[in-house]
Amino acid sequence: MAQPKGFTLWFTGLSGSGKSTLANHLAKELRHRGLQVEILDGDEVRTNLSKGLGFSKEDRDTNIKRIGYVCKLLTRNGVVAISAAISPYREVRDHNRQEIGQFIEVYVECSIEELTRRDVKGLYKKALAGELKNFTGVSDPYEPPLKAEIVVNSGKQAEQDSLQAILAYLEQHGWIPAAGAAKPHG
Repeated sequence: MAQPKGFTLWFTGLSGSGKSTLANHLAKELRHRGLQVEILDGDEVRTNLSKGLGFSKEDRDTNIKRIGYVCKLLTRNGVVAISAAISPYREVRDHNRQEIGQFIEVYVECSIEELTRRDVKGLYKKALAGELKNFTGVSDPYEPPLKAEIVVNSGKQAEQDSLQAILAYLEQHGWIPAAGAAKPHG
């Protein structure tokens, strides 16, 4: 029996854009379709795999490369690895793309205005006022993808519409079985 095809879905976008929310909804749907799925959430990885790293460019790059390495291991073992981390630097995302191979970048776009409006912790307001240093997208750079396979805009699209756009891409490109198709046995 053929081993299922593993791949990595790399969600990138600013803090609060909806990466983790979409990743969790997507994981649930992919599991429903019979796929093995693991989510590597940026906050969880920082707590467990990258404890002690700060927010300098070097530490951020190290963190994202660690997530990429785990995604590579999962992917080559037939698992759908979903990364939901800000991953602000294009060069490191491209490095992970090269290392992993089966890599699909999902850019969750959202304006600073919308992110500030929905930010319950008030972090954007503080960052915009200069009270928070190294805040990605405000006082620290965020480099949006130039050629993401999938782009959704959580400020303009309903969550369900973004999820459907991601699923449609994955189905059309043969990464996942269509809804209602026979589930892989295993």
